[in-house]
Amino acid sequence: MTDTIFALATPPGRGAIAILRLSGADTPAALTALGASRLKPRLASLRTLAHAGRPIDQALVLSFPAPNSYTGEDCAELHLHGGRAVVEAASQALIALGLRPADPGEFTRRAFENGRMDLAQAEAVADLIDAETTAQAAQALGQLDGALSQTYTGFRRDLLKAMALVEAEIDFPDEEIPDNLARAAGPVLDSLITDLRAALADARRGERVREGYRIVLIGETNAGKSSLFNALIAREAAIVTPIAGTTRDVLDADLIIGGYAVTLSDTAGLRESEDLVEAEGVRRARVRAEHADLRLWVLAPGDPEGAAAAFARRDDLVVLTKADLGVVDAPLDRETLTVSTITGEGLAALHDWIAARLARDLSGADFPAVTRERHRRRLTEALIAVEAGRLALDIAPEMAGEDLRRAAEALARVTGAIGVEDILGEVFSTFCIGK
Repeated sequence: MTDTIFALATPPGRGAIAILRLSGADTPAALTALGASRLKPRLASLRTLAHAGRPIDQALVLSFPAPNSYTGEDCAELHLHGGRAVVEAASQALIALGLRPADPGEFTRRAFENGRMDLAQAEAVADLIDAETTAQAAQALGQLDGALSQTYTGFRRDLLKAMALVEAEIDFPDEEIPDNLARAAGPVLDSLITDLRAALADARRGERVREGYRIVLIGETNAGKSSLFNALIAREAAIVTPIAGTTRDVLDADLIIGGYAVTLSDTAGLRESEDLVEAEGVRRARVRAEHADLRLWVLAPGDPEGAAAAFARRDDLVVLTKADLGVVDAPLDRETLTVSTITGEGLAALHDWIAARLARDLSGADFPAVTRERHRRRLTEALIAVEAGRLALDIAPEMAGEDLRRAAEALARVTGAIGVEDILGEVFSTFCIGK
C-alpha cells in the first residue's frame, strides 16, 4: 500500500460534477502541485487547479488527513466540472505526479487493512452501492453499521469461553482448579450449536433480500401463465398465443414488490411431449420450480388434474386465471386466488398477497447471520467443527481443543479477524473502481 491512488467516484460520462478521490501518502504533495494548498481538513475550498502551466479546472477540493479518512490514509476529493476533457486532464496530471489509477475496490480494501472496517462491513459497502430496493439498502446499512459483525463476535465469544475452559484443564492439570473443568464447556457448546443451527436455518432470508426472491409460475399448457407473467411485470415480455406449448424456455424478469427484489419466471407448460424442444423446456421448468422460493400454480377453466397437479406442492399458491370465462374448481385444501388478465380482476389482490408473503419470509426481528454464500460456508464449517468438539468433549477433552480452534477460525474469517489473505481477492474483486 505504498502507492498513492486515485479514481473517479462518480459515473463516467458527461455530468454536472465529477469527483476524483485520492488516497495515499503523496496526496498532500499532489494537491500542492495542482495548486490546492493551505486546505483546512474536511472543509471544501475553491481552488484553480493547473499542471505544467496548463489550467485544468476551478474546483472544490476537500482534504481528509490520516487517520481520520475513509481509508485511514491521507485522502482528498476533487469536485470537478463533469466534462470528459476536464476529468481526463486532471487524471493525466495525477499520473504525471506519480499517482496511479486505483484497482476495483482498492479504497475499501485499504480501509479494511488499516482497521477502518472489518471484512463484513467492507462487503456491505459493495452491497449498498448495488442496492436497488429499500430492503437491500436497509440490510446493507445494518451490515455496514456492524450488525453482522456483532453476531459473529457473539458466536466467537461463546466459543472462546468454552475453549478457555477446555484449555485450562489440559494446560494446568497440577494447578488448584476445579475437577472436570472442561465438562463445564458442554452447556456453552450446546447453546452455541443451537444458535449456529438457527442462523443457518435462517440463511435464506439474508441471501434472498440481497439476491432477489425467486417466484416461478407453473401449470399446464394454455393455463394463462404467460398472460399472468406479462400482467405482473406490466409489459409484454412473453409471447401469448392460443397455441399450446408456445413457451419453450424459462423467461425471467426482475421487479420490485413491497420493497423487495423479485425474480419472476415464466415456464413451459407441464405435459409429456415427444417434441424435443418442448420436452427440454418442460425439464427446465421443473428444475427452475424445484429451486423456487414461491411457486404460483396457474389453473384455467378445465380439468386441473394433469402433470402440473402431480408436480404441485402443498405450499404452492393456486392462481385461478381467466375468471372472465368462468369459475374453476380449485384443488381442495390449498390457498387460492382468482384473477383475470383481461379485466384486471384479482391482480391487485395477488400483488398484495405476494407482498405479504415476501414480508413474512424476508423480514425478521434479528439481523440475518448470512447475507452471502461465503458467510454460509464459514458458518457451516464452524457448526461442523463445534459439533465435533462437543462429541470429543465427552470422550477426551484434549481432543476437543483442535475442533474448537477450527470453529473459531471459520467464524473469524467472516469479519476478517484472522486468515483473510486467501479471500481478499474474492471480496474486493466485485467492487467498482473508485470504491
